[in-house]
Amino acid sequence: MKRLARYAAVGVAATAAHYALLALAVETWHWPAWLASGAGALLGAQVAFWANRRYTFGHKGPRWPAWCRFHVTAGAGALLGMLIVNAGVQAGLHYLLAQAAATVIVMLASFAANRAWAFRPG
Repeated sequence: MKRLARYAAVGVAATAAHYALLALAVETWHWPAWLASGAGALLGAQVAFWANRRYTFGHKGPRWPAWCRFHVTAGAGALLGMLIVNAGVQAGLHYLLAQAAATVIVMLASFAANRAWAFRPG
C-alpha cells in the first residue's frame, strides 16, 4: 500500500502535466480530445518515469532497460486512455470528465505493470 500511495503522489505531478497539455491542445490548438490525451500522456510519462524510478520503486538497476519497459507500459496506457476519452466524448461526456475516468483506470493498470515488470527488482 505504501508504494501505491507513492505511485499515486507521483501520478499527481504527472497528471498535472498531462492535463495542462491536454487542455492547451484542445482549447488553444483545437486538437481532437483523444489526440491531445495521447500527447499529454507522453509528457506525463516523462515526469512519472523519473519520479517513480527514484521515489516509488527505489529502482537501482540499469536506467535504460527500465526506461524502455516503462515506456512500453506508458504507451499501452496512453492508447487505453485515448480509447476511453474517445468513447466518453462520443457518448456525450465533456473531454475532461472522460479523461478523469481514463486516468483512474490507466493508473491502476499501469501500477500493476510497472511494479511487476518495468521496475522489478534486479
